[in-house]
Amino acid sequence: MEVIKEEGIVEERAMDITLKELGKKLQEFAKDRDWEKYHSPRNLLLAMVGEVGELSEIFQWRGEVEKGLPNWEDSEKEHLGEELSDVLLYLIRLADICGIDLGDAATKKILKNAIKYPTKLN
Repeated sequence: MEVIKEEGIVEERAMDITLKELGKKLQEFAKDRDWEKYHSPRNLLLAMVGEVGELSEIFQWRGEVEKGLPNWEDSEKEHLGEELSDVLLYLIRLADICGIDLGDAATKKILKNAIKYPTKLN
């Protein structure tokens, strides 16, 4: 984590942060605000679904969108990043509350998918 101080504003920028590090930050964030009592698996899932809805609204009515979003304004890309982050953070928190190592589970799932969907030889 890189900390940048500019004109009295402190900004943290993630360099290469792990899912475990994000989970720890989320745990501390919730604890500092006494939100842990609200972070049941059900509540976190419903909150994440709400954020997926907000993410979907960004793409609604746009039709197909090119990779890299070349025709999007910077403010639109920033908004997209915020909504993607909301979904990711709820997913990480949900996995932690459920005792799932998300990095390990995702790696195993990729391996399972590689077996289920083998490469096609030409």
